[in-house]
Amino acid sequence: MNFSKKSRYGITALIDLALCADGQCVQLSSIAERNNISVKYLEQIFSSLRKAGLIKSIKGPQGGYLLGKRPEQINMAMVVEALDGSYLLEDEVHTGNEDERGISTAIQRRLIDKINCQTEQLLKDLTLKSLVDSSLEYSNLNQEMYYI
Repeated sequence: MNFSKKSRYGITALIDLALCADGQCVQLSSIAERNNISVKYLEQIFSSLRKAGLIKSIKGPQGGYLLGKRPEQINMAMVVEALDGSYLLEDEVHTGNEDERGISTAIQRRLIDKINCQTEQLLKDLTLKSLVDSSLEYSNLNQEMYYI
């Protein structure tokens, strides 16, 4: 599994886009500035997200970016796959002799397959909407804290 900075920044930018769009296009530069991400790097990320249909770009003076789907229709499996490719662990390689094949099969079935199943379920169940909601909740918690 590869959960790169590209995926982390992509998820951050999608949350920002969902929070700030409100039916209007959002400029890439404003997303980059709010989240301290290079505009050039964000352009690469948004290119991949656009190809995957997760965002739309609108050209022109009032242009920018919008979500390509509703936040509840975008899951993190879609995002990570669009940005990093497969998020699953690679299969165990079987070697030549019987003993090593048994070990490889045990590792594959008892460890790798289970990790992949759990990872896939988690990423498919986690939607952009739930991350947006959590982001708002955590922001409100931080605003309510004060120190004496």
